[in-house]
Amino acid sequence: MLRIGAAAGTAAALGVTGSIASGTAGATTSEGSRTGGLPYPADVTDTSHCTPEVAAIFRRLFTAKSKHDAAGFLSFFSKANTSYIDASLGVAMRSWKEMNDFFTPFLSSVPADALSYPLRIVGDERSAVVEFVDTPTFFGKEVIALGSVTFDSKQKITRWIDYWDGRSSLWPNTIPSTYPTDFSDSEQNANHGVVRVARELQAAFAAGDGAAAAALMSPDVVVEDLATHTRLRSAIQAQRYYTRALGRLPYGPGAAVVHAGGGRRGGGYEWSAGSQAAPLRRGHTAFELDAAGKISRLTTVYDSSVLSDAAYQSLVGLAAEAPLS
Repeated sequence: MLRIGAAAGTAAALGVTGSIASGTAGATTSEGSRTGGLPYPADVTDTSHCTPEVAAIFRRLFTAKSKHDAAGFLSFFSKANTSYIDASLGVAMRSWKEMNDFFTPFLSSVPADALSYPLRIVGDERSAVVEFVDTPTFFGKEVIALGSVTFDSKQKITRWIDYWDGRSSLWPNTIPSTYPTDFSDSEQNANHGVVRVARELQAAFAAGDGAAAAALMSPDVVVEDLATHTRLRSAIQAQRYYTRALGRLPYGPGAAVVHAGGGRRGGGYEWSAGSQAAPLRRGHTAFELDAAGKISRLTTVYDSSVLSDAAYQSLVGLAAEAPLS
């Protein structure tokens, strides 16, 4: 989002960089209330699948961002080793200084009512996925993103990659010639169980095996595709959907895991898109795990605005069931 002149475009990058913070793990938090010192709405952040420690980090980070406190916001990032990339805009900041040069003037210029806040946090203080919203006054459009966040041993952020759907934001993007080829994918600090689930799930998707994918899910799983506005409930429905859709979905055949993050209760993985999704390059899938280690919620986002209208409509149509006899 750092592209649209150097103002709105850069602004977008920040939006997607939105940090997260919220109350305690185990339930949707009520800690984040305006009366409790938060500038964003109360009870908005689901922290049921993250640790209290990472919830607190993101709570403070998003508070600083929504208060337009650049120094406070940037204090959560490692000065020695950090990178921020907007995978939808294809814009990268490769150092703390680059982030400072962008965010300090930008945050001082946004309207007073511009807010950025977390909707959901999944993971721990090693790595996490954050679903967050940037209100329209930040960038002129509402942006809802999944951020992939990696921390170092001092709980400073070393890698933040944002994924959001330009079509859902009514913000058309393109794949520029300068689109990054290096996403710091080797910068990983994930729970081993999350990595295993990510690899097994993506292997099923790449094989076009809806049954194998559904076998990794709880019976009452919720499956969401934020780009096509598709939502399913139950492993039975998910299996039918994947059986008919995987051959055409961007995370189906040819797609591969490129980065994973998260903790014991879930996380997510970034993937390189299959050739059938060209020119789309990457996307992000978040998942929550139940007590048995099964996927209880699966959320995928990618930038469908780079696809043709016909290609997009064909993906939306995959949610339709076969004709009833």
